[in-house]
Amino acid sequence: MSKKILVLDDSEDILEVMKDILEPEGYEVKTMNFADDIVKEAIDYNADMVILDYILFGINGGELCHMLKTTPITAHIPVIMVSAYPRVLESLGNYGSDAFIAKPFDIRDVSDTVKSCFTKSGLDMEHA
Repeated sequence: MSKKILVLDDSEDILEVMKDILEPEGYEVKTMNFADDIVKEAIDYNADMVILDYILFGINGGELCHMLKTTPITAHIPVIMVSAYPRVLESLGNYGSDAFIAKPFDIRDVSDTVKSCFTKSGLDMEHA
């Protein structure tokens, strides 16, 4: 059974690129450019991983990460933060994220980071 990855980014181009990178790797990908309740979205989708942009329309992606990581039912889900502003993220903390990818990113960086997070969490593809 393929792992489900929920991707939240306000750029349609980034959402499309994420799908193009991850679906051929065998992941099921749901993309969103807005979420009223990220915890509900992750639960409803039964997400195995969440990839969040740090700066979204009027929302701090780090706060969404914090919500996921401090809610008991979603705390185990690996979260990868993505941002074109890595220094801002470094200065404010990682909000409990499991990994960080700087924009612009290399396709291999995304693929390797996702695999690494699944391996660290015990949810790698070999154990599926």
